[in-house]
Formats: sequence, structure tokens, C-alpha cells
Amino acid sequence: MKTLPVSFTLSEFRKATPLNDANIWVLLLDRNSERISVKRRDTALENLEKIFAATFHLANSVGFRAMTLRDLSRETGLSMGGLYGYIESKDQLAAMIEDMVRHVTQVLPNWFKHVSPPLDQIECILRAHIYLSEILQPWLYFVFLESRALEPAQRKIAKASELGSQSNIAALIEATGKFSSDDASLLAAHCMTLIEDWSIKRWKYRATKTGVDAFAQSVVNLVRSRFGPDGIAKEKGKSLQPAFIQAPISMPT
Repeated sequence: MKTLPVSFTLSEFRKATPLNDANIWVLLLDRNSERISVKRRDTALENLEKIFAATFHLANSVGFRAMTLRDLSRETGLSMGGLYGYIESKDQLAAMIEDMVRHVTQVLPNWFKHVSPPLDQIECILRAHIYLSEILQPWLYFVFLESRALEPAQRKIAKASELGSQSNIAALIEATGKFSSDDASLLAAHCMTLIEDWSIKRWKYRATKTGVDAFAQSVVNLVRSRFGPDGIAKEKGKSLQPAFIQAPISMPT
């Protein structure tokens, strides 16, 4: 059985996570199978990749609000009828993107529930959030910039999901006994802001040639330093206790 150390790198995480650049389309199809009328699975997977890659491209170039389904048809090479086999509207398209991001971020903490002590579990969750941004970067970028394109009810769900991720980290911070509830919530909010900064403002880190592993280690060091001497790992890149996560990590639909 493979294991994943608490202070895992992006390379180690990619080997363990069930979500990658290829099977993300499988998860998308499975989560939306009832609304997708195309029955040939291989064709559906190929076209979903075309549709969403084109959506991200058009959203970045002309803006999602200005983009039309006819633009999407031209970009993908699919007819309008073919396009309607996967999506009925731009609202549905935006909702599918938000649903994928929300689903993955909600499942993520469960991958590390058996890790202890809480500080090691916090490190695993922070690293996983940062490394998932390497796989889901266009998805996360879209949700951040185009959240106004979501229907009000979907926008409310997206906000609740973000607060849920923050609350989970806050609960773990409070469980260490080092912080009050209010201080734990504030530190968790800082953690989420750092993760978002890496995901959305990558240009800053390209300018300084900061890689994702270096960024993740810096975030972990910063958070651990708030816990005083007990929070600092005894060896660089090692956890305080030999906690491991079993791999592969499961990804339910």
C-alpha cells in the first residue's frame, strides 16, 4: 500500500490524488449524466473537454458575460444542436463549473480525517488545497472572476461552500487548544486567502520564480509558526509525528 507523508510535494500528491488533468472529465460527466443526452461515453468525454476548455479560453479573452453559445459552438467546432446535448444555457455551464469546484473542495478534508495531531491534518489540507489549484486552476479562476454569472441560489451555495472549507480549518486550529474560537476563525481565513492568492494571482509568483512546492512550504511554515515552538517541524519537510495518508485517495461522485 502506498503512503503519502504529511509534508508531501506536488509530485507525491499527483500520484495519490484520484483527480488529474485526464479523469476530471470523467468526474464531470458522472456528476452531470442526467442532463447530458449524449450516450457514447468516449464521445461525451472528448466533447466535454472541448466545451470547458473553450469556455475558459473565451471567458479569459472576451469575458463570460459577453460570450455566447454561438461563440462556444464556433470555438469547439460543435454544432448548436451538438452543444445542446451537453448544456442548455450559459447559466447551466457556469453552474456545472461551480459544482465541480465545490464538490472537490468539500471532499478534500475527508481524505485526511485520520491524520493526527490536528496540526498535521491542517498541513495536509493546506497542501492539498494549494496543489489542487494546479489541477483545477482554470476552474478556480473562473469561479473567482465569474461568480456574478451564477444564479443567485447557486451563488449562495458557492459562498456557503467556501465558508465551510474555512470553518473546517478553523475547527482543527481550535482543536489544538492554542487559540480561541475567534482567533482560530481569523487564522483560517488568512489560510484561505493565501491559497486563493496562489490560485488567482499566479503572475506574482512567476515574477519571483516561486514554485508551488516552495509556496506550500512557506504557507505551512507561516501557519505552524503561529503555534509557537510546538508548531515547528523538527526537520525540514518532515512532520512532528509519523502520520501518513493511505493512497490512492477516493473521489466519490
